[in-house]
Amino acid sequence: MGLFNGANVRLSDIHVMSKGEFRLEVVRRCQNDARLMNLFGCPEPSGGVRLFAFMGFDEDAVIRAVSTVISSDDPAYESITKDLFQAHLFEREIAEQWAIVPEAHPWLKPVRYHANYRGVPDIWEGISGRDIPGSYPFYAMAGEEVHEMGVGPVHAGIIEPGHFRFQSSGEEVMHLEIQLGYQHRGIERMMNGGDLVRSAYLSEAVAGDTAIGHSIAFSEVVESLAGCAAPPRAQAIRAIALEIERLANHVGDLGALSADAGFMPGSAYSGRMRGDYLNLLLAITGSRFGKGLSRPGGVLFDIDNEMALDLCRKLTVYKKEFEDVSELIFTRTSVLARFEDVGAISLKSAKKFGLVGPASRACQLERDIRIDHASGMWQFYHIPISLGATGDVYSRALVRRQEVMRSLEFLLKVLPSLPHGGIFVRLPAMRADMLALSLVEGWRGEIMHVGITDDKGAFARYKIKDPSFNNWFGLAWAMRNQEISDFPLCNKSFNLSYAGHDL
Repeated sequence: MGLFNGANVRLSDIHVMSKGEFRLEVVRRCQNDARLMNLFGCPEPSGGVRLFAFMGFDEDAVIRAVSTVISSDDPAYESITKDLFQAHLFEREIAEQWAIVPEAHPWLKPVRYHANYRGVPDIWEGISGRDIPGSYPFYAMAGEEVHEMGVGPVHAGIIEPGHFRFQSSGEEVMHLEIQLGYQHRGIERMMNGGDLVRSAYLSEAVAGDTAIGHSIAFSEVVESLAGCAAPPRAQAIRAIALEIERLANHVGDLGALSADAGFMPGSAYSGRMRGDYLNLLLAITGSRFGKGLSRPGGVLFDIDNEMALDLCRKLTVYKKEFEDVSELIFTRTSVLARFEDVGAISLKSAKKFGLVGPASRACQLERDIRIDHASGMWQFYHIPISLGATGDVYSRALVRRQEVMRSLEFLLKVLPSLPHGGIFVRLPAMRADMLALSLVEGWRGEIMHVGITDDKGAFARYKIKDPSFNNWFGLAWAMRNQEISDFPLCNKSFNLSYAGHDL
């Protein structure tokens, strides 16, 4: 079944394959001209679990969906990961959520350490997650000169928990394993049912710094299932807010990278400028993180002509300030010496791991939902893709710098010419036994929401994929053969979400 961004389809129209056919189809397609966008399970009335795989054909703007049913009598299938690394974390999640064994998976262990959703015995043998210290099977290396160092899960700051286990020889990191999922947030399960008002608030809490990106994806899923689109003016306002969210986070990240490189002027100026962009969201929505803006049917706040002109005046000033500060950062030899050749990832590895967002584009991987799977405003306005060449900290910082400039140019072009008309429409009820998906290019990368309705038209399964889910392993790989003191810099160059991973 071929779909496009924002499409909906009857569940009965998605082909159900045998387990063997399903596996071969995913591996064959993703080893050639596609990539694995999502892989997850949905409960069946029979007690089994239906697995869905979504494969992106970016050049054609098509998403192919296939499925198979894993019966409760034989809760196992041959692992996809051993032939397609992109499936690695997806299959571990399926094993944890549904007690289904991907046989011959090369690294099978929990992701978030919760009881499975089927209410049957979990598949883990002697693994109780965080409840029994030392029971989690971390990768370990032997050798007299190898030492192990753990950081977290409690950090020296207001930050979600996450544990980083380094295997090092001297100062050189041989392997980094990242253990997340301490919060057991359960947002996906709370999205089930018919309370769309609550679900809208939950979508903004998936990752607090990406409230706009995730709430747009949620809104588009509901609109698709209801068979109704938001008005053009609302779609334009969503795009404006999304780009301001991107500006705030990219500028803030460049400041944090400057701090980790010991260049405090870049940190101070960028930190202040991040506040300017957050205040723009405050002016539009009443929230510095843009909460309460996007809802199924449109947006709850308009941008009138006077506000549009005021935003343009401010953005013109901010653009000049960013040009000056970014030039200051990217011309200092002390900064460049810390950025260059640190935490590099090759184009081949980026494809293998399924990286998305700035982390992928820094490796010359042309992957951007606004271009590849354009929807809403992006069907009419083109933002050139920003690419790096070296896949290192410098390249990831450079992509952010380029994207800031292109977002500013987009906003200054769109704000004076917003479409006329309303900003909200009342939606009919969502249709029963349907599936809909939405893709949004958040500031970290590809956000994907999939909603599946039951026979009453309420959500039976809601699947959220934050870009961090794709990219955490990229950080672990980037640290190989690096000095352990490079970790703060590498970590900030990805700036991934703990919360967005723990759903």
